[in-house]
Amino acid sequence: MAKHGKRTRAAREAVAGKENMTVEEAVALVKSNATAKFDETVEIAMNLGVDPRHADQMVRGVVTLPNGTGKTVRVAVFARGPKAEEAQAAGADIVGAEDLMETIQGGKIEFDRCIATPDMMPIVGRLGKILGPRNLMPNPKVGTVTMDVKAAVEAAKGGEVQFKAEKAGVVHAGVGKASFDEAKLVENVRAFVDAVNKAKPSGAKGTYMQKVCLSSTMGPGVTVDVASATGN
Repeated sequence: MAKHGKRTRAAREAVAGKENMTVEEAVALVKSNATAKFDETVEIAMNLGVDPRHADQMVRGVVTLPNGTGKTVRVAVFARGPKAEEAQAAGADIVGAEDLMETIQGGKIEFDRCIATPDMMPIVGRLGKILGPRNLMPNPKVGTVTMDVKAAVEAAKGGEVQFKAEKAGVVHAGVGKASFDEAKLVENVRAFVDAVNKAKPSGAKGTYMQKVCLSSTMGPGVTVDVASATGN
């Protein structure tokens, strides 16, 4: 059996036996355990009572975290002409059309968010098998297929987080950095949970929000009382 280092053992001991904490308690514990040499991301994972294989149980959406993510988001935009210029002016990192498609087909994906104007979707559609599995495919439901590329780029750069339920009904995302004030992390966590709550699909049966867990990049998970997370 592999031996764990002192830092890992200490972190695990710190959370041992502590479950269903309030959001405030969980955030404080996660921050205190984030002792890596870099600014760890605080991550949330939510187990939902849904089966995303059924269309009426898919959970998908977008939320702008009130205090941002603390992460530099690289944005690619598929656009031409004035809309391409608008994207560049708004701070997009990569802007293109067929040339950008060829770059992606060649295996070069140097962005975290992909935005497209509606007229570009026939081109972008060819990249479904590449962008889809990476959750990078532009989608009008989350505002990444739009004519308002300026607003979309600014939102992506300003702390907007997309979420989508995976096969097991799990939604996860980064909700800030360990260096954030506890109050700001708590606010971000509650904003994210609220957005997922509001995205409850029509086909969801039984208990929708089953488990909420917080962790840092290198730290162990801490379970959060669902009622505390939802503010109920």
